[in-house]
Amino acid sequence: MVALAGNPNVGKSTVFNGLTGLRQHTGNWPGKTVTNAQGSCLFAGKNYVLVDLPGCYSLQAHSAEEEAARDFLCFGGEDGGSGCRADCVVVVCDATCLERNLNLVLQVLEITPNTVVCVNLLDEARRKGVAVDLPKLSALLGVPVVGAAAREGQGLGELMEQVSRLAASLLPVPAEPAVRYSPEAEALIEALLPAAQDLSQGLLPARWLAVQLLAGVDPTLLAGLTKTLGAAPQQDPRVQRVLAQSTLDPESLRDQMAAATVRRAEELAQAVTQSSAGGYSPRDRKLDRLLTSPLTGFPIMLLLLLGVFWLTITGANYPSQLLSQGLFWLGDRLGDLFAALGAAPWLQGLVVDGMYKTLAWVVAVMLPPMAIFFPLFTLLEDLGYLPRVAFNLDRCFHCCGACGKQALTTCMGFGCNAAGVVGCRIIDSPRERLIAMLTNSFVPCNGRLPMLISLIAMFFAGTGAAASAGGSLGASVLSALLLVAVIGLGLAMTFAVSKLLSVTLLKGAPSSFTLELPPYRRPQIGKVLVRSILDRTLFVLGRAASVAAPAGLVIWLLANVQVQGASLLSLCAGALDPFAQLFGLDGVILLAFILGLPANEIVIPLIVMAYLAQGSLVEMSDLTALRALLVDNGWTWVTALCVVIFTLMHWPCSTTCLTIQKESGSWKWTGAAVAIPTLCGLGLCLGVHTLCSLLGLG
Repeated sequence: MVALAGNPNVGKSTVFNGLTGLRQHTGNWPGKTVTNAQGSCLFAGKNYVLVDLPGCYSLQAHSAEEEAARDFLCFGGEDGGSGCRADCVVVVCDATCLERNLNLVLQVLEITPNTVVCVNLLDEARRKGVAVDLPKLSALLGVPVVGAAAREGQGLGELMEQVSRLAASLLPVPAEPAVRYSPEAEALIEALLPAAQDLSQGLLPARWLAVQLLAGVDPTLLAGLTKTLGAAPQQDPRVQRVLAQSTLDPESLRDQMAAATVRRAEELAQAVTQSSAGGYSPRDRKLDRLLTSPLTGFPIMLLLLLGVFWLTITGANYPSQLLSQGLFWLGDRLGDLFAALGAAPWLQGLVVDGMYKTLAWVVAVMLPPMAIFFPLFTLLEDLGYLPRVAFNLDRCFHCCGACGKQALTTCMGFGCNAAGVVGCRIIDSPRERLIAMLTNSFVPCNGRLPMLISLIAMFFAGTGAAASAGGSLGASVLSALLLVAVIGLGLAMTFAVSKLLSVTLLKGAPSSFTLELPPYRRPQIGKVLVRSILDRTLFVLGRAASVAAPAGLVIWLLANVQVQGASLLSLCAGALDPFAQLFGLDGVILLAFILGLPANEIVIPLIVMAYLAQGSLVEMSDLTALRALLVDNGWTWVTALCVVIFTLMHWPCSTTCLTIQKESGSWKWTGAAVAIPTLCGLGLCLGVHTLCSLLGLG
């Protein structure tokens, strides 16, 4: 087993993908990977299991990813025990900023000498005028050092060659430790070594265990040590006697040790690195001054968002229409086949009118926008722009009592709110992590974006016919502007609710953090398209389809089972109608959102089926036909506005709810995540509907 460790954004996942052939997401922002990915690599006739650890700056765990990386290196996989520990560790470093990366290398060397240092991004280093003396670095560290440019596939063969050599035979523990601390600390370490050697039982390095005991074992590490060694080592009488002799408190001792490690990393980097251009790109600095300036950063961010949505809206309408026509034509042929086979009408209704047509609607509505939005979003990610968005929004979140890293999880929510909730692991503070999870659904995910686009195009940005045909330039730009405004409302609610939570249920001061701005990189267009289409678009579409087909079956049953001359669907909608009318909606709309809990993508098909009262979906050839159907059933622009607001702010889908429960470990906070956006959405709808009624609008 080979573990891959490294700082965030050093190309570690790219190395992993190059060796295993997997398509793990390798975004150009820090703190992206928060779980261990595993793959296999065949080299020289042997199969190696590679584990891509979360990116971390230190093994002195201050976050979930640092804790996960440290625990795997020390104790192995989920089953624990030395048998699951890595035979070799590859520490991936960034050649352009080696000084910071060597801090982690030195800490890993304290745990295991079976380490290979992979100095990656040598191509970027050359462009920036940075040269690294790899043989000298290898001699100073006492372990193999390999240069690589993983994006180009360079150096990976040599890396695996060194890995195969180390994995075959354990290296002896070096006589000289990776880092020397202060004389007082070294004396205490020497005094602790005999006890540490007995306690470690050969499962852990004795010096490393002595250092941890001296610096004060944190609770998470203590649990791992106790499980591995069979007893709590800090309770050993010999350890307690030595610790009682120390005149330094553990916190100041930890600071001294961390400073010593940093100084050693600086010395090594200065000894092996030469830079002719200061180690940074003047172009990057100029771009950062433009993209992160308070004066220009926000306007550019809004313009880019506007451009992405304009391209999505303009490019998706016509393909969506063609796809809808083709899929519904295929549905008609499927119905003819059932009729030719003499299938019972109820069976044809269940399969064709219920399951297939609901599925066809979801695919036709979702696929074109996602196939455009995800590649564009991934391009911005690969360029390194998304961390600049987080930098710009950091002050806003900080003023709301939240963490600036929440900006990153908010961006992830555009693709999928469940993914955004999982991404909240990068936030160190439990309080701020909960705030981020509870407010992530204020960002419209891929399942809600097509619905928002359609409603805006039909009722607020020109006629449905213009929109369905691709629309005029003015109509498409107006649609994009209105969509940006809706998303701006979602962000404003995120800030407002974050502030409210930080002064009520989740009181506390906002924590500070260091956000690394990665270099701007030329996107790999081919990989971006493959990753965004296969890993994101089709994955999300598959998840929606797996929900849409069974939901279509249930919906068809509700629409076709009659009770006293009325369908169950109409009876339920009628019961909800008086309540829904208070908020500018109707019973059908509210019932559609309730039944759409498995996936937001099926809300529009539900509304259409209920209004038609025919028990099955029919093809909506363009947005004009859909708009006509809605208007015939009492919709006005006020109704559409209230539906837009409620689409933006209502309960998360079932997948996101289950993810929140898993991440928070509490059904109470999951309930809060459901109640908060729902109450906000209903409150705004009530206000809009009441105001328009008083003014006689709509």
